[in-house]
Amino acid sequence: MILSSSVVIVIIIIIIALVFDFTNGFHDSANSIATVVSTKVLSPTKAVALAAFFNFIAAFTFGVAVASTISKVIKLGEVEKDSIPFIVLGGLVGAISWNLITWFLGLPTSSSHALIGGLTGSGIAAAGVAAIKYSTIEKVVLFMFLSPLIGLSLGFLFMAAVMWVVRRKSQGKVDRYFRRMQLLSASAYSFSHGTNDAQKTMGIIVPLLFSIGYVGVGTDPNNLTVPMWVVLSAHAAIALGTLAGGWRIVKTMGLRITRLRPVHGFAAETAGAATIIGASLAGIPVSTTHIITSSIMGVGATRRLSAVRWGVARNIVWAWVLTIPLSAGIGFAAFSVIHILL
Repeated sequence: MILSSSVVIVIIIIIIALVFDFTNGFHDSANSIATVVSTKVLSPTKAVALAAFFNFIAAFTFGVAVASTISKVIKLGEVEKDSIPFIVLGGLVGAISWNLITWFLGLPTSSSHALIGGLTGSGIAAAGVAAIKYSTIEKVVLFMFLSPLIGLSLGFLFMAAVMWVVRRKSQGKVDRYFRRMQLLSASAYSFSHGTNDAQKTMGIIVPLLFSIGYVGVGTDPNNLTVPMWVVLSAHAAIALGTLAGGWRIVKTMGLRITRLRPVHGFAAETAGAATIIGASLAGIPVSTTHIITSSIMGVGATRRLSAVRWGVARNIVWAWVLTIPLSAGIGFAAFSVIHILL
């Protein structure tokens, strides 16, 4: 069977999308393992294997509400079908470029917001501002600010509750107990990471399939279906990326924000997992990076405010704020170049 040129292009872009998913796992592996590595509960090798496993099995739970949200960033009915693959490609270039820049700098920024920014810039370059569904962008931006506050608050409150429960226990006994408990919290956090982040790649593969009339996704651009092979491919890619690890960001997350003991890691991971799973059930694509970082800050603040290195936190926040506009700029430029070349 000879494939048409449009189908070949879509297959190539799907592969690039899965590479993005791999870089997402590579970049965000620190989210799942920073605390468990920094508290020396697990070696880096065992930690990434644990995280990769739970990232993958998340494929079989919680549905695809987040993927549905991502697929609606671009109004597919407002753009020509032939341009959809190049909009997605431009968005991926913006997201992958920003991921690599921030990985090199050791900054735990959001792959999710980089993808949304890249798609937004690419879509505007293709069809103007009318091509963007701003209600989706507004929801993402709202929770860009709300989710870290929720993670910070839950981290603080959960740690305060744990401190009260163990207030009469020796530090050595508490550490031994929570070294075991942190295995559960790290697993829960890795699982929650998979429920949200892997779906974002699904959300850009589905419009690609729609652009070539793939029957498995349906014909209504406002209500597309995610095929199971797309679900499994996305989770496999993010799990493999997690196995590759991102040790630069582990150092920032686990050591430079605040010093952690097993009890602190347990509280931060549990607070982060609860926040992300709640967002996934609501179909909200949040930054797992923002949430675990803010959860760590909340836990550190229970000791004293000076226990958190706010200078490091300030640099991270600036990177968060700049992610969407800068990745959008790269996505806009990428689509413009692609449009000229192709």
